[in-house]
Amino acid sequence: VLLVESGGGLVQPGSSLSLSCVASGFSLNYYVIGWFRQAPGKEYEGVSCINNKEKITWYSEPVKGRFTASRDNAKKTIYLQMNSLKPEDTDLYFCNAYPWPSADWGQGTQVTVTP
Repeated sequence: VLLVESGGGLVQPGSSLSLSCVASGFSLNYYVIGWFRQAPGKEYEGVSCINNKEKITWYSEPVKGRFTASRDNAKKTIYLQMNSLKPEDTDLYFCNAYPWPSADWGQGTQVTVTP
């Protein structure tokens, strides 16, 4: 089972990025999928999650109103649209399935927000 996150980058405050999460070895379609971020030496921080059928979403307070999770089950891909990015959003971002972690953590995708 391999999770692959992509879409990170180096941007200025106020910019947007769209992250993607795909999996090999199992189908994401049957799982609640969460997005997490991790700063060096710190624990994973839950950012958002989306369930598999009703696509109900949850967001942590720091990102609420700025980030939007979505999924395309036909493409077996989970997305995290990140708008109005702030320097404090700088982190390595990961996805995983509930109960987390259901799969080994992937490499993550780096998001760096700097003036």
